[in-house]
Parts: sequence; C-alpha cells; structure tokens
Amino acid sequence: MTGLHVPEPRTVGVRARSAASTRRRNPIPTGVIAVVQYVDTHCHLDHHQDLSVAAQVERARAAGVTTMVTVGTDMASSTQAVATARRFDGVWAAVGVHPNDAMEATPSVLEVIERLAKEDVTVAVGETGLDRYRDHTTPQQQEASFRAHIELAKRHDRALVIHCRDAWPDCLAILEDQGPPERVVMHCFSGDVEVVERCARAGWFMSFAGNVTFHNAAPLREAAAAVPLGLLLTETDSPFLTPHPHRGKPNDPSYVSFALRTLAEVQGREPEDVAEAVLRNAQRAFAFPNVGAA
Repeated sequence: MTGLHVPEPRTVGVRARSAASTRRRNPIPTGVIAVVQYVDTHCHLDHHQDLSVAAQVERARAAGVTTMVTVGTDMASSTQAVATARRFDGVWAAVGVHPNDAMEATPSVLEVIERLAKEDVTVAVGETGLDRYRDHTTPQQQEASFRAHIELAKRHDRALVIHCRDAWPDCLAILEDQGPPERVVMHCFSGDVEVVERCARAGWFMSFAGNVTFHNAAPLREAAAAVPLGLLLTETDSPFLTPHPHRGKPNDPSYVSFALRTLAEVQGREPEDVAEAVLRNAQRAFAFPNVGAA
C-alpha cells in the first residue's frame, strides 16, 4: 500500500483451535505479540466500490489491523454486516438505522435490528443518533429512532455507537434523559473541547476518523488533544473520510494508522503507546467476547 509502512507482526504461542471452535474468536488475539496492532472501530466493509470485503481484510491485516467493526446503517446493511462478521475472523458487527434513514426505523425493522443485535458476532447497536446537517428525516423521526436504539443497546448489553452531526446539545440531552447504556461510543467525533469534557465525565468513548488528519481540521485536533487516553478510539468510517495524504481515493481499514498517528502527535505521545491504549479501550468499549476459544 503506497505511503504506509507498518512492521509485520511477529507472533508467538498462538493456541490451536478445535474443529468446533473454528469460528472464533479472539478479537485482540490472545497469545499474539505484535510490533503495532491497530483497531478500526467503525468501517463499512460492504460499501466499498473498488475492493471486495476479502481484499479489504487482507490489506488491513498486512497493515497490522487486527480488529474491525463493520457497521450497518439500515436493515439490509445491518444484516450484511452480521454475515460479513461471520465470514472473517477478527471482524465484528454493529447493527442499526442511521439517523438519515430514521424514517425506516419502523417497529418491524427495529424487530429485525433487535434480532441481529443478539447475534454473537454483534458487539454494538448503531450507528444511531442525530444529524442536523442533512434533512432527510425530521427531528422527531430521528429522536424516536435514537431513543429506540438506546433501549436496544441497554436490553442486550451492547455498546451504543452514536452518529452526531451539528446536534450535540440535543444528542447529549436525549442520552442523559433516556439514560445511556453502560458503554457509549461517539463515532467520528466532531465536538469541541466542551463536548469532550462532557463525554469524558460520563465515561463515553470518543472515536476519531481520517478527517482528523485534514489540513482544515485544527479545531478537531484541538478537541482530540483533550480526550483522556483511556477514552480514545480510532476508526476509518471507510470507504468515507480517507485520511491525508490519500484524500480523493476510497478509504479502507488499512488506513486507520494515519488517524492514530495524528492523535499521538496532538496528544504528545508515542504512536505505539496510543495504539496499545486504543486496543485496550476497544476491548472495554465493545466487550469483544472470546467465543469458542480452545
């Protein structure tokens, strides 16, 4: 991959799996030592127009990405996310209805989302939340869908993955009013330092994508610098938000290190230390189960 050099992981002592446990699963591999391991907590593997899912996973592995969460935005893509997670070791699913599609969050659709949320490869409900940048749906539809997803996450002990764009006061107010689940992830964080402080007080994780590397993203980098290391996550939101210097190309999980290196720079830390912290944070945020471990 042009412009990306990540040392090849070296592995020792990987435990053998029995035939009954071929499908997983150690998301952050037990017994594996890597020079650098990365995690992409939010990608859309089934949305890429140029690369197959298998090709994206292969590229990610070559770049040291051990763990990916592929995210649904409606009933069809959530169903596909679960199917994809079943196919690839170290890939997990998040299921939900995007706020821009909130008109589709009917009782029958939410029933399917709830069924998918119970799957053992599903680690999160979402992405859900509020989007005031686009007006595809009404504020009332978005709020109703958001509240329903919050309850789903609480019922099934899943992380809640939140999309919030130009709606931070309302988003935080709804979360506080409804009562959040135990684990909340602010996907593609776009708030300011004040929002960082409110999220940090609540113990909510904040995830940064490739846009943190953009030349015009100085306010976002200022916010990223204020995030406690124990609440920091990385993502690509691929195939969107391709990081500098690869803007103009479709994004994929192999590029997640660019966001991480920018986060390390603004926090004044070594990239390896931030990568290690993000792996630990991802385990806490998503509670990846070790299903079928030998």
